[in-house]
Amino acid sequence: MNVRRSAAVLAATAVIGAAAPAAADPSPSPSAVLPSGQYGPADPTYDGVWRQSLALLAQHTVGVRPAPKAVDWLLRQQCANGAFAPFRADAAKPCDAKTMVDTNNTAAAVQALTALGGHDAAAGKAVDWLKSVQNEDGGWGYAPGGASDTNSTSVVVGALAAAGEKPADVVKGGKSPYDALLGLALPCEGEDGGAFAFQPDKKGELAANADATAAGVLGALGKGLVVEVGEKTGTAAKTSCADTGRATPERAAANGVAYLTKSLAGKGHLTLAGAGGPDFGNTADAVVALAAYGATDRAGTSLDWLRKNSAAWAKQSGPAAYAQLILASHATGADPRDFGGRNLVEQLNATGPAPRSGTAAEDGGKDQKDEKDQKDEQKDDSSPFGVWWYVGVCLIVGIGFGFLLSGRNRKQQP
Repeated sequence: MNVRRSAAVLAATAVIGAAAPAAADPSPSPSAVLPSGQYGPADPTYDGVWRQSLALLAQHTVGVRPAPKAVDWLLRQQCANGAFAPFRADAAKPCDAKTMVDTNNTAAAVQALTALGGHDAAAGKAVDWLKSVQNEDGGWGYAPGGASDTNSTSVVVGALAAAGEKPADVVKGGKSPYDALLGLALPCEGEDGGAFAFQPDKKGELAANADATAAGVLGALGKGLVVEVGEKTGTAAKTSCADTGRATPERAAANGVAYLTKSLAGKGHLTLAGAGGPDFGNTADAVVALAAYGATDRAGTSLDWLRKNSAAWAKQSGPAAYAQLILASHATGADPRDFGGRNLVEQLNATGPAPRSGTAAEDGGKDQKDEKDQKDEQKDDSSPFGVWWYVGVCLIVGIGFGFLLSGRNRKQQP
């Protein structure tokens, strides 16, 4: 799902009046000291936890045992209150009001840690934090307290489901995450009927967003970043948008699938907003969303397009891009080790510390260190809700908007 954070950060920027520059050069700065255990050579300041989480999740999904130091790296990024920031350069230093934690990195980390197993305490603290920053409409924004958006709400729904929670029962102000998502779904009339918007605009109107729609379908279905093969939640025969009776998450997901099917028709890919070129990352996300609903034939068509065209994009974008392609392959039952002549698993593994030999099944996943052995001595006595948070968001966008997108940093043509 994954320029989810891009739209979320843009919204946060709009609130504080900062201007977003063009995407930054994805190479690390000359002064950057890359941490041991990190995936990808780029500076992790703006997307470290996101891309680390996707890499670990994709490896686990295909039976690869990540290197312990890669998991340790992720665990050390957690604040004592349970939240994750994109990157903490000094993990031994307690988080404070200046630490720029967010819902997207936190939710992605939850999904990775629960998949790996043995990290219940860390994942539980993160889930508790996510619940604590839920909005009155039932949803989440990228920043704690920020206006709810489809992308952030959906990735948090995936984290809740992964952690064994029932998203429908996670309520704030009498509203669940599904209420928030339904409020962001467009009715069927009009050319863009059935799509999800990212957020209402200043006039309260909804505009279709393909990225948000791919995220919204998964969120409405209660699914996370990993969709198992054959895990059909919807009825694939329903290909047209329909407003029938009371709105339900299932109907909203079906309508979103209809919109994605229309958007992908002919080309096989989604298109970058404003740029006109292929949107590789969001196409991969759309494949997962279609597969989750049961529209595997339609998902397969776009996966075939990615097989033929995504090599340069993935090489440029790094570990999160390889992870997205692996998860799209997995959702459709395809082999990520034979992806248009490329072995995506080997390519992902090469971006980080060498994984352990053998498979996760051979040791039941118990060889990972429990988070109790990590930085439990961290203290975080300060709230992340002060003015420094908003200054931090502004800084993120102003310095390197492109970095923040890296797992979702797909909006570049090869």
